[in-house]
Amino acid sequence: MSTMKRLYRYLILLALLIAAISAYSVGSQTGMFVFIILGFILEAGFWLGLFPVRRRRQ
Repeated sequence: MSTMKRLYRYLILLALLIAAISAYSVGSQTGMFVFIILGFILEAGFWLGLFPVRRRRQ
């Protein structure tokens, strides 16, 4: 993997994590369940991006 691709991947993961934390924060302050669900979805994207599923070659 090239250096630029790795950098972009880390920046996207960081953005997902910050967005998830922000959504959780807004959801807990306002009591809007939609933001908590959004935070969950963004956090899932972070974890799935951190550990991508690798397929075996046959």
